[in-house]
Amino acid sequence: MTGQMKAGVETLLGDPKPAIRNLAWPVMIGMILQTVYNLTDAFWVAGLGADALAAVGFFFPFFFAVFGFSNGMGVGVASAISRRIGMRDQQGTNSVATHTAILILLFSLIITIAGLSITGTFGMILGDTPVAEMATGYANITFLGTFFIIFLGIGSAQLRGEGDVKRTMYVMLISSLVNVILDPIFIYGLGMGVQGAAGATIVAFITACLPILYWIFVKRDTHAQISFAGFSLSRPISWEILKVGIPASFQQLSMAMTTFALNILILLVATTDGVAIYTTGWRVVSMGVTPLIAISTAVVSVSGAAYGANLIRKAEEGHLYAIRFGLMISFMVTLVVFFGAPYIAHAFTYSEDAAHLYPGLVTFLQTISFFFLPMSFGIFSASLLQGFGRGLDSLIITLIRTIVLTVATCYLLAVTFGWGLMGIWWGLVIGNSLGAGVGFVWARYYTKKLLRKTAKPEESV
Repeated sequence: MTGQMKAGVETLLGDPKPAIRNLAWPVMIGMILQTVYNLTDAFWVAGLGADALAAVGFFFPFFFAVFGFSNGMGVGVASAISRRIGMRDQQGTNSVATHTAILILLFSLIITIAGLSITGTFGMILGDTPVAEMATGYANITFLGTFFIIFLGIGSAQLRGEGDVKRTMYVMLISSLVNVILDPIFIYGLGMGVQGAAGATIVAFITACLPILYWIFVKRDTHAQISFAGFSLSRPISWEILKVGIPASFQQLSMAMTTFALNILILLVATTDGVAIYTTGWRVVSMGVTPLIAISTAVVSVSGAAYGANLIRKAEEGHLYAIRFGLMISFMVTLVVFFGAPYIAHAFTYSEDAAHLYPGLVTFLQTISFFFLPMSFGIFSASLLQGFGRGLDSLIITLIRTIVLTVATCYLLAVTFGWGLMGIWWGLVIGNSLGAGVGFVWARYYTKKLLRKTAKPEESV
């Protein structure tokens, strides 16, 4: 075992509090950088006007669905690998990694074909408008890069599952720099407009994938080793990945569906300007929750290894520590977004054509700033259950939070009570807060149940 591999595994199997911190911060930096290039897209696209912002915003749920699917399957991979590491099962770890490579190829092919087949329907939804044309062009380029989106999400998760997080941070750093440099060149220098933003993003994904491909298949210095020699498909191993990965992917998809549903709801009570405000502002929200998502990846790996080693008390300790850690970060994010809203909004409405969105964007950001504080209770509870291999439980919690509570609350406040856009903004805050509470209670109940079942085995460890 190389030094890089050994350090990652030892961190994963050590004290849960420093393990969560040490595993989270490199991922946090990498994901913030990744979010930065999403914000970079919005910044440069804003110069093209409100229609361009609306086009990118309209496609965002579809992009989020693909990217979310890759991250969801990555959760399944990380959970399976960390549990095998906890059991000290090297052969099983290698088998999970090999099955993962097959799944990446299969899912990439299916999603590419399906994605390219739906872009022609954008005109039916948006009408014969510039927004529809731009959204279609942006979507076609993005779907052609599906393999790299899928591989990055799952390949990075494999590294995280074995505690190797620093290299994924380096990959994101390089990728972000590439996107920041290429965005203005493609959009304005080459005159590609909105399609240039999509092209720059895909090139950035390719840049991020190349070193991971090198580490896994050429240098072969990862703990989980991929080998097709004598390979035969195993249903139990495939199911071990999919039983967490598929529900986690549906969790991501449910959030994309929620975004799409809210776009439609916004159009019922406002205009496409409301869509532009929501989707642009939501990019800021995505950046604000990035530290929490990074911590959640650590919770999956740490709780998975603890579960594999039959140390449930360790998993519980990590879960509660992650919530305290997340609350501290969320409080700071809330202050930054609330008081910084006027300055943040200006960065996305600097063009003459988009300037009229400024007041609405400031209002959105100041309202949605209250969204961050309760998120730690929900997101880390879902991650704990995923680490335990309870993917379906985590999915149900997410569906309750997104589809049931959030959309229903937004509709109730916006339409039934007639609050319009403000009803949707407050509906997002209230619905997600209620859902986070449900997730926390569910996770605590299941953890206590496991502790009662495994009390004797843990006492003998």
